[in-house]
Amino acid sequence: MRSINSRLLLAASVVLAAFLGLGAVALDRAFRDSAENALQTQLMSQIYALLGAADTDAQGRMRLPETLPDPRFSNPASGLYAQVSGEKGEYQWHSPSAVGRRLPMPGGIASGQPHFVYLPADEPLYLLAYSLLWEADAGAEIAYLFVVAESAFGLQERVAAFRKTILIWLGGAAIILLLVQGVVLRWGLKPLREVALDLRMIESGTRERLEGAYPRELRRLTDGINSMIQHGETSRDRYRNSLGDLAHSLKTPLAVLQGAAEGGDARLLREAVSEQVPRMNDIVQYQLKSAAAAGRGAGLTHKTLLRPIIDRLVSTLQKVYRDKGINCLCEVADDVLFPGEQGDLLECLGNILENAFKYANTTVAIFLESDTERLPAKGVRLCVADDGPGIPFEVRERVLRRGERGDQQMPGQGIGLSVASGIVRLYGGDLEIGESDLGGARIAIWMPGRPETD
Repeated sequence: MRSINSRLLLAASVVLAAFLGLGAVALDRAFRDSAENALQTQLMSQIYALLGAADTDAQGRMRLPETLPDPRFSNPASGLYAQVSGEKGEYQWHSPSAVGRRLPMPGGIASGQPHFVYLPADEPLYLLAYSLLWEADAGAEIAYLFVVAESAFGLQERVAAFRKTILIWLGGAAIILLLVQGVVLRWGLKPLREVALDLRMIESGTRERLEGAYPRELRRLTDGINSMIQHGETSRDRYRNSLGDLAHSLKTPLAVLQGAAEGGDARLLREAVSEQVPRMNDIVQYQLKSAAAAGRGAGLTHKTLLRPIIDRLVSTLQKVYRDKGINCLCEVADDVLFPGEQGDLLECLGNILENAFKYANTTVAIFLESDTERLPAKGVRLCVADDGPGIPFEVRERVLRRGERGDQQMPGQGIGLSVASGIVRLYGGDLEIGESDLGGARIAIWMPGRPETD
């Protein structure tokens, strides 16, 4: 069963059927117990009535009269029977209704304690036995055992009628509840059907995004799908632009080489090759980095520990720039998680930190900065600062411009910051160049959401 609606409907139906079934059994049991208790009370009242109608003989012994309080005792097979035994078996009495029927006389019943029991037979009976002591004129106590029985057919008919009523009402309620829960489930799962319909529209090309008014439980799913769609479009455009940039960038070096080859001067050809091949290699490396940054993509839920990556990069750069003796100050906790895959963070932070180590005089600082007034939406950013000459304001936009080749940027800036900016934008973030308190440049990375702790 692959439908969520069918699964929920089946599960709810099973639970509802079990609940109503157990409820019906409990109600039937309660009604039967209540009816039996009421019958026991009625039979006890009949015994009291017989005692009230009893007379005594000359010796003070109890004797039951011919005329009984309940007329059913006087009608044969009326369904109400009485029988009395006493004086050690010498006195036996039964009601006219019990003619031809002998009721069982239970033994061992304590005086004053009723004994109620059901007797299955052709005519099932509910029987109540009651033992008492009767004081005769001579002061002697004589034991008598009263037995009153009533046919169970009446009670069984009432129970059967109650069961029929329960079946009708609970069955009707079950049908109504099943219909209602079907409507409720269909209404509750409507947003999922809308998402599926919108996805089919996106596949068919009639829509570009999930734009419905979805409930908050589906917001993360729909936002994630929109993010994937946007990332796919961004990656596709970036690959297309990278290929176009590569082709355009190689046109000039290839033209120079072609011109040198057609000129026939071997020395000029060697000079052109030695000059243009490294240039072409730089162009290819730059475009590969740009394509790799787009191709890896931004994970929707992936998070990476930030401090180990920083320590790894700092250790490597301190070896490369050991002659400068750079002092690196890192104020990032060990358990901070940063949104992004490890390869992307290595590429991004590697370019930023390499730029900082290259131009720093003595110090590089790495820290998380929070400014809730200026950054209410993004909250926290990672900053890399140095005490070098800084980056002039007029060239900051250029060094971050997408697709800039190495020879189109300011001298000494390289291509690292543009690659880092492209990676950050793939995650919906931003990269800002500013001035640090150390006197040099400060590169701030803003990513969507707050960095978390592990």
